[in-house]
Amino acid sequence: MISVTMNRLSLCLPLLFFLAAAPAHAEGPMATDDAGTLDRGGMKVEGVLSRDDREHGKELVFGFAPIENVEVGLAVARAEDRSADPDTNLRGTGFSVKWVPYQNDTGWSLGASFGYGHTRINDRENADKFTEKEYALAGLATYRLENGQVLHLNLGATRVKAQGNSDTVGIWGIGYEFPLLDNLQLTVETYGEENAGPDKAIGLRYEVFEGFKLSGAVGRGNDRSFGQIGFAWEF
Repeated sequence: MISVTMNRLSLCLPLLFFLAAAPAHAEGPMATDDAGTLDRGGMKVEGVLSRDDREHGKELVFGFAPIENVEVGLAVARAEDRSADPDTNLRGTGFSVKWVPYQNDTGWSLGASFGYGHTRINDRENADKFTEKEYALAGLATYRLENGQVLHLNLGATRVKAQGNSDTVGIWGIGYEFPLLDNLQLTVETYGEENAGPDKAIGLRYEVFEGFKLSGAVGRGNDRSFGQIGFAWEF
Protein backbone atom coordinates (compact mmCIF):
# COMPACT_ATOMS: atom_id res chain seq x y z
CA MET A 1 0.00 0.00 0.00
CA ILE A 2 2.82 2.42 0.83
CA SER A 3 4.58 1.76 -2.48
CA VAL A 4 1.35 2.35 -4.44
CA THR A 5 0.72 5.60 -2.60
CA MET A 6 4.26 6.89 -3.14
CA ASN A 7 4.19 5.89 -6.83
CA ARG A 8 1.05 7.96 -7.28
CA LEU A 9 2.66 10.70 -5.26
CA SER A 10 5.60 10.87 -7.68
CA LEU A 11 3.15 11.45 -10.54
CA CYS A 12 1.60 14.40 -8.71
CA LEU A 13 4.78 16.11 -7.50
CA PRO A 14 4.95 18.66 -10.36
CA LEU A 15 1.50 20.03 -9.46
CA LEU A 16 2.16 19.87 -5.72
CA PHE A 17 5.46 21.72 -6.15
CA PHE A 18 3.74 24.40 -8.21
CA LEU A 19 0.99 24.91 -5.65
CA ALA A 20 3.43 25.29 -2.78
CA ALA A 21 5.75 27.61 -4.64
CA ALA A 22 3.79 29.34 -7.38
CA PRO A 23 2.39 32.39 -5.61
CA ALA A 24 5.91 33.46 -4.69
CA HIS A 25 7.85 31.93 -7.59
CA ALA A 26 10.16 33.92 -9.83
CA GLU A 27 8.43 35.86 -12.53
CA GLY A 28 7.28 33.54 -15.31
CA PRO A 29 8.44 31.49 -17.07
CA MET A 30 10.94 30.57 -14.34
CA ALA A 31 10.36 27.97 -11.62
CA THR A 32 13.35 29.23 -9.60
CA ASP A 33 12.17 31.76 -7.02
CA ASP A 34 13.55 35.29 -6.78
CA ALA A 35 14.53 37.21 -3.64
CA GLY A 36 12.17 40.10 -4.23
CA THR A 37 8.63 41.17 -3.41
CA LEU A 38 6.00 43.51 -4.75
CA ASP A 39 5.99 47.05 -3.40
CA ARG A 40 3.77 47.57 -0.37
CA GLY A 41 0.14 47.57 -1.51
CA GLY A 42 1.05 46.05 -4.89
CA MET A 43 -0.85 43.16 -6.46
CA LYS A 44 -0.33 40.69 -9.29
CA VAL A 45 -2.25 38.10 -11.29
CA GLU A 46 -0.54 35.27 -13.16
CA GLY A 47 -1.93 32.58 -15.43
CA VAL A 48 -0.09 29.53 -16.83
CA LEU A 49 -0.85 26.74 -19.28
CA SER A 50 1.66 23.91 -18.90
CA ARG A 51 2.54 20.49 -20.22
CA ASP A 52 4.82 18.10 -18.35
CA ASP A 53 5.28 14.90 -20.36
CA ARG A 54 1.64 13.76 -20.66
CA GLU A 55 0.35 15.94 -17.82
CA HIS A 56 -1.57 19.02 -18.97
CA GLY A 57 -2.23 21.74 -16.41
CA LYS A 58 -3.53 25.24 -15.92
CA GLU A 59 -2.95 27.53 -12.96
CA LEU A 60 -4.11 30.93 -11.75
CA VAL A 61 -2.16 32.87 -9.12
CA PHE A 62 -3.00 36.01 -7.16
CA GLY A 63 -0.35 37.80 -5.10
CA PHE A 64 -0.29 40.93 -2.94
CA ALA A 65 2.05 42.75 -0.58
CA PRO A 66 0.26 43.72 2.67
CA ILE A 67 3.40 45.20 4.23
CA GLU A 68 6.91 46.13 3.13
CA ASN A 69 9.16 43.19 2.14
CA VAL A 70 6.37 40.59 2.47
CA GLU A 71 4.39 39.00 -0.36
CA VAL A 72 1.42 36.66 0.11
CA GLY A 73 0.06 34.44 -2.63
CA LEU A 74 -2.93 32.23 -3.41
CA ALA A 75 -3.13 29.70 -6.25
CA VAL A 76 -5.61 27.31 -7.85
CA ALA A 77 -4.63 24.63 -10.34
CA ARG A 78 -6.09 21.79 -12.37
CA ALA A 79 -4.26 19.04 -14.24
CA GLU A 80 -4.89 15.83 -16.12
CA ASP A 81 -2.18 13.18 -15.89
CA ARG A 82 -2.45 10.97 -18.99
CA SER A 83 0.73 9.07 -18.13
CA ALA A 84 -0.99 7.40 -15.19
CA ASP A 85 -2.95 4.17 -15.66
CA PRO A 86 -5.78 5.01 -15.56
CA ASP A 87 -5.83 8.72 -16.37
CA THR A 88 -5.86 10.86 -13.24
CA ASN A 89 -7.42 14.27 -12.61
CA LEU A 90 -5.83 16.61 -10.09
CA ARG A 91 -7.23 19.77 -8.50
CA GLY A 92 -5.32 21.86 -6.03
CA THR A 93 -5.03 25.05 -4.05
CA GLY A 94 -1.95 26.72 -2.64
CA PHE A 95 -0.85 29.42 -0.23
CA SER A 96 2.56 30.99 0.24
CA VAL A 97 4.39 33.75 2.07
CA LYS A 98 7.68 35.28 0.94
CA TRP A 99 9.75 37.48 3.25
CA VAL A 100 12.73 39.36 1.82
CA PRO A 101 14.06 41.78 4.46
CA TYR A 102 17.26 42.53 2.54
CA GLN A 103 16.57 43.88 -0.98
CA ASN A 104 18.81 45.88 -3.32
CA ASP A 105 18.54 47.17 -6.90
CA THR A 106 22.10 45.88 -7.48
CA GLY A 107 24.07 43.30 -5.52
CA TRP A 108 22.57 40.69 -3.21
CA SER A 109 18.98 40.37 -1.99
CA LEU A 110 18.22 37.70 0.62
CA GLY A 111 15.04 36.17 2.00
CA ALA A 112 12.93 33.04 2.51
CA SER A 113 9.62 31.55 1.42
CA PHE A 114 7.08 29.13 2.86
CA GLY A 115 4.47 27.38 0.74
CA TYR A 116 1.56 25.02 1.37
CA GLY A 117 -0.25 23.01 -1.30
CA HIS A 118 -3.35 20.80 -1.09
CA THR A 119 -4.17 18.51 -4.01
CA ARG A 120 -7.19 16.26 -4.63
CA ILE A 121 -6.47 13.29 -6.89
CA ASN A 122 -9.27 11.46 -8.73
CA ASP A 123 -8.60 8.03 -10.27
CA ARG A 124 -11.32 8.02 -12.94
CA GLU A 125 -11.47 4.26 -13.57
CA ASN A 126 -11.84 3.19 -9.94
CA ALA A 127 -13.54 6.36 -8.67
CA ASP A 128 -10.73 6.42 -6.10
CA LYS A 129 -10.24 9.84 -4.52
CA PHE A 130 -7.59 10.94 -2.05
CA THR A 131 -5.70 14.06 -1.04
CA GLU A 132 -2.06 15.05 -0.71
CA LYS A 133 -0.48 17.96 1.16
CA GLU A 134 2.90 19.62 0.68
CA TYR A 135 4.85 22.01 2.88
CA ALA A 136 7.86 23.76 1.34
CA LEU A 137 10.47 26.00 2.97
CA ALA A 138 13.32 27.60 1.02
CA GLY A 139 16.07 30.16 1.38
CA LEU A 140 16.26 32.68 -1.48
CA ALA A 141 19.19 34.68 -2.85
CA THR A 142 19.30 37.00 -5.87
CA TYR A 143 22.27 38.90 -7.28
CA ARG A 144 21.52 41.79 -9.66
CA LEU A 145 24.19 43.21 -11.94
CA GLU A 146 24.19 46.79 -13.24
CA ASN A 147 23.88 45.52 -16.83
CA GLY A 148 20.48 43.95 -16.03
CA GLN A 149 21.59 40.34 -15.68
CA VAL A 150 20.20 38.55 -12.63
CA LEU A 151 21.22 35.37 -10.79
CA HIS A 152 18.74 33.46 -8.59
CA LEU A 153 19.64 30.74 -6.05
CA ASN A 154 17.21 28.55 -4.08
CA LEU A 155 17.85 25.89 -1.43
CA GLY A 156 15.28 24.25 0.81
CA ALA A 157 13.12 21.21 1.52
CA THR A 158 9.60 20.01 0.87
CA ARG A 159 7.49 17.55 2.86
CA VAL A 160 4.62 15.68 1.21
CA LYS A 161 1.90 13.81 3.11
CA ALA A 162 -0.48 11.33 1.50
CA GLN A 163 -2.82 8.78 3.10
CA GLY A 164 -0.88 8.58 6.34
CA ASN A 165 2.52 8.43 4.62
CA SER A 166 5.03 11.26 4.30
CA ASP A 167 8.29 11.98 2.53
CA THR A 168 10.75 14.87 2.91
CA VAL A 169 13.25 15.81 0.18
CA GLY A 170 15.67 18.64 -0.44
CA ILE A 171 14.94 21.06 -3.29
CA TRP A 172 17.23 23.48 -5.15
CA GLY A 173 17.26 25.86 -8.09
CA ILE A 174 19.65 28.06 -10.08
CA GLY A 175 18.33 30.59 -12.59
CA TYR A 176 19.75 33.40 -14.71
CA GLU A 177 18.12 36.26 -16.62
CA PHE A 178 19.71 37.99 -19.63
CA PRO A 179 18.24 41.19 -21.14
CA LEU A 180 18.11 40.90 -24.93
CA LEU A 181 16.20 44.15 -25.55
CA ASP A 182 14.66 46.79 -23.28
CA ASN A 183 11.45 44.75 -23.05
CA LEU A 184 12.70 41.22 -23.80
CA GLN A 185 14.59 38.82 -21.49
CA LEU A 186 16.09 35.38 -21.95
CA THR A 187 15.80 33.03 -18.95
CA VAL A 188 17.80 29.86 -18.30
CA GLU A 189 17.61 27.65 -15.23
CA THR A 190 18.20 24.24 -13.72
CA TYR A 191 16.38 22.92 -10.66
CA GLY A 192 15.38 19.71 -8.98
CA GLU A 193 14.97 17.68 -5.84
CA GLU A 194 16.91 15.14 -3.82
CA ASN A 195 17.29 11.67 -5.39
CA ALA A 196 16.29 12.91 -8.85
CA GLY A 197 18.11 14.33 -11.85
CA PRO A 198 17.99 18.05 -12.68
CA ASP A 199 15.44 19.71 -14.93
CA LYS A 200 16.77 22.33 -17.37
CA ALA A 201 14.71 25.03 -19.08
CA ILE A 202 15.11 28.03 -21.36
CA GLY A 203 12.51 30.73 -21.92
CA LEU A 204 11.59 34.26 -22.97
CA ARG A 205 9.76 37.04 -21.14
CA TYR A 206 8.29 39.98 -23.08
CA GLU A 207 6.83 43.13 -21.52
CA VAL A 208 3.85 44.19 -23.67
CA PHE A 209 3.27 47.32 -21.61
CA GLU A 210 4.30 48.47 -18.15
CA GLY A 211 3.32 45.81 -15.63
CA PHE A 212 2.00 43.27 -18.15
CA LYS A 213 4.26 40.51 -19.49
CA LEU A 214 3.95 37.38 -21.62
CA SER A 215 6.32 34.43 -21.23
CA GLY A 216 7.07 30.93 -22.40
CA ALA A 217 9.63 28.21 -21.75
CA VAL A 218 10.58 24.69 -22.79
CA GLY A 219 12.70 22.19 -20.90
CA ARG A 220 13.99 18.68 -20.52
CA GLY A 221 14.89 16.46 -17.57
CA ASN A 222 14.29 13.07 -15.96
CA ASP A 223 13.47 11.43 -19.32
CA ARG A 224 10.64 13.79 -20.26
CA SER A 225 10.02 17.16 -21.90
CA PHE A 226 7.94 20.00 -20.52
CA GLY A 227 6.89 23.53 -21.37
CA GLN A 228 4.61 26.41 -20.49
CA ILE A 229 3.16 29.71 -21.67
CA GLY A 230 1.71 32.37 -19.41
CA PHE A 231 1.10 35.99 -18.48
CA ALA A 232 1.82 38.16 -15.45
CA TRP A 233 0.14 41.47 -14.61
CA GLU A 234 1.45 43.58 -11.73
CA PHE A 235 -0.50 46.63 -10.59
